[in-house]
Amino acid sequence: MQWIVIGAAGMLGQDVVSRLTADGRSVVALDRADLDITDPEACTSGLKGADVVVNCAAWTAVDLAEEREAEAFAVNATGAANLARSATDVGARLVHISTDYVFDGSARSPYAADAPQDPATAYGRTKAAGEWAVQSFGAQHLVLRTAYLYGAGGACFPRTIVKLAAERGGVDVVDDQYGQPTWTVDVADLVVRAVDAKIPGGIHHATSQGGTSWYEFAAAAVAAAGMDPQLVRPTTSASFVRPAPRPAYSVLGHESLRAAGVEPIGPWQERWSLAAPSVLGL
Repeated sequence: MQWIVIGAAGMLGQDVVSRLTADGRSVVALDRADLDITDPEACTSGLKGADVVVNCAAWTAVDLAEEREAEAFAVNATGAANLARSATDVGARLVHISTDYVFDGSARSPYAADAPQDPATAYGRTKAAGEWAVQSFGAQHLVLRTAYLYGAGGACFPRTIVKLAAERGGVDVVDDQYGQPTWTVDVADLVVRAVDAKIPGGIHHATSQGGTSWYEFAAAAVAAAGMDPQLVRPTTSASFVRPAPRPAYSVLGHESLRAAGVEPIGPWQERWSLAAPSVLGL
């Protein structure tokens, strides 16, 4: 079985490639310089011979998307459509990575995979359009939504927080945004397990179980680095006004995965304890 990973140089893409390589699977790693997903013809030629395509490529500059939505749309929506169409044409299955930002964050209980989309940002709108495109081009394609990603292969929240706490002697972090810190290694593993299980096409959630605030996650990160968690001080979103509002609630449910016979990622605390040494470079 031939796997092709798009966006392979990114934090998640690196771990997907590593997971496949560790299994001895045949994998082609492509990044922006290798394949421009906004070019339909490039996608057609680039996916030849593929059995599974994993799309980790995305415009993720959430604030910048507010003023450059057309550019974000070109990658997150048109690019996803190009890949989905080409994957269908060559008979491959596409696994498309999406986001919690397709919801507005106003819920107070976990979002089900089939909950209505209601994005509140340009980034969310472009990713929601990408989900629609992927599903429209092939019933076998998978959309995996994730959130609060961290990993060893790129800039991420826990590493940034630890650095700032050490440099400044303390750091303020919002305690009114709630979600599921999720290790890229675990998302990569779920991608492989879902494909191996041949689950039906559709949307599922690739996040850790449970939930916590950014403040609580920051305190856990600082503690894992051997520092005093009280270096992290709670504050509110009103203190960090940004062009794109952050969802107040980004907890995603995993019922659809279980119904498909695939075990979700474990509790975020358990997974962070395993991930911390590699992510923080301890």
